[in-house]
Amino acid sequence: MPSFVYVLGCRAKDRTLTYVGWTTDIDRRLAQHNSGKGARSTRGRVWVLLHSEKFRTRRQAMSREWYLKRDRTFRKKLVQGVMLATASRSPRG
Repeated sequence: MPSFVYVLGCRAKDRTLTYVGWTTDIDRRLAQHNSGKGARSTRGRVWVLLHSEKFRTRRQAMSREWYLKRDRTFRKKLVQGVMLATASRSPRG
Protein backbone atom coordinates (compact mmCIF):
# COMPACT_ATOMS: atom_id res chain seq x y z
CA MET A 1 0.00 0.00 0.00
CA PRO A 2 1.46 3.40 -0.95
CA SER A 3 2.36 5.78 1.87
CA PHE A 4 2.98 9.49 1.85
CA VAL A 5 5.12 11.99 3.71
CA TYR A 6 3.57 15.42 4.00
CA VAL A 7 4.47 18.89 5.22
CA LEU A 8 1.70 21.10 6.57
CA GLY A 9 1.90 24.84 7.11
CA CYS A 10 0.00 27.19 9.40
CA ARG A 11 0.24 30.93 9.94
CA ALA A 12 0.77 31.99 13.55
CA LYS A 13 0.85 35.60 14.75
CA ASP A 14 4.48 36.29 13.95
CA ARG A 15 5.67 33.19 12.09
CA THR A 16 4.67 30.25 9.94
CA LEU A 17 4.62 26.83 11.60
CA THR A 18 5.27 23.54 9.82
CA TYR A 19 4.41 19.97 10.70
CA VAL A 20 5.84 16.83 9.07
CA GLY A 21 4.05 13.46 9.14
CA TRP A 22 3.31 10.32 7.17
CA THR A 23 0.03 8.64 6.20
CA THR A 24 -1.65 6.37 3.68
CA ASP A 25 -4.40 8.95 2.95
CA ILE A 26 -3.37 12.62 2.81
CA ASP A 27 -6.88 14.08 2.50
CA ARG A 28 -8.15 12.13 5.52
CA ARG A 29 -5.09 13.03 7.57
CA LEU A 30 -5.33 16.75 6.76
CA ALA A 31 -9.00 16.69 7.77
CA GLN A 32 -8.02 15.04 11.06
CA HIS A 33 -5.43 17.73 11.79
CA ASN A 34 -7.91 20.51 11.01
CA SER A 35 -10.68 18.95 13.11
CA GLY A 36 -8.48 18.69 16.21
CA LYS A 37 -7.98 14.91 15.98
CA GLY A 38 -4.41 15.04 14.66
CA ALA A 39 -1.17 15.27 16.58
CA ARG A 40 -1.38 17.32 19.76
CA SER A 41 0.93 20.01 18.37
CA THR A 42 -1.42 20.63 15.42
CA ARG A 43 -4.65 21.09 17.37
CA GLY A 44 -6.48 24.40 17.31
CA ARG A 45 -4.92 25.59 14.05
CA VAL A 46 -5.90 25.61 10.39
CA TRP A 47 -3.35 23.71 8.31
CA VAL A 48 -2.72 23.62 4.57
CA LEU A 49 -0.74 21.05 2.61
CA LEU A 50 2.59 22.51 1.49
CA HIS A 51 4.35 19.40 0.17
CA SER A 52 3.88 15.65 -0.22
CA GLU A 53 5.92 12.70 -1.48
CA LYS A 54 4.67 9.22 -2.39
CA PHE A 55 6.48 6.00 -1.40
CA ARG A 56 5.85 2.32 -2.11
CA THR A 57 6.16 1.25 1.53
CA ARG A 58 5.40 2.60 4.98
CA ARG A 59 9.02 2.06 5.98
CA GLN A 60 10.27 4.30 3.16
CA ALA A 61 7.79 7.03 4.10
CA MET A 62 8.72 6.85 7.78
CA SER A 63 12.42 7.07 6.92
CA ARG A 64 11.85 10.16 4.76
CA GLU A 65 9.69 11.71 7.50
CA TRP A 66 12.59 11.31 9.93
CA TYR A 67 14.88 13.28 7.59
CA LEU A 68 12.34 16.01 6.81
CA LYS A 69 11.64 16.60 10.50
CA ARG A 70 15.33 17.41 10.93
CA ASP A 71 15.71 19.44 7.73
CA ARG A 72 14.61 22.90 8.82
CA THR A 73 16.30 24.52 5.84
CA PHE A 74 14.04 22.56 3.45
CA ARG A 75 10.92 23.50 5.42
CA LYS A 76 11.94 27.16 5.60
CA LYS A 77 12.52 27.29 1.82
CA LEU A 78 9.19 25.54 1.28
CA VAL A 79 7.34 28.15 3.36
CA GLN A 80 9.16 31.03 1.65
CA GLY A 81 8.27 29.61 -1.77
CA VAL A 82 4.60 29.32 -0.84
CA MET A 83 4.54 32.83 0.58
CA LEU A 84 6.15 34.23 -2.58
CA ALA A 85 3.64 32.41 -4.77
CA THR A 86 0.76 33.72 -2.64
CA ALA A 87 2.11 37.27 -2.72
CA SER A 88 2.47 37.20 -6.50
CA ARG A 89 -1.20 36.21 -6.89
CA SER A 90 -2.56 38.93 -4.57
CA PRO A 91 -4.18 41.93 -6.21
CA ARG A 92 -2.15 45.10 -6.01
CA GLY A 93 -3.86 48.32 -5.17
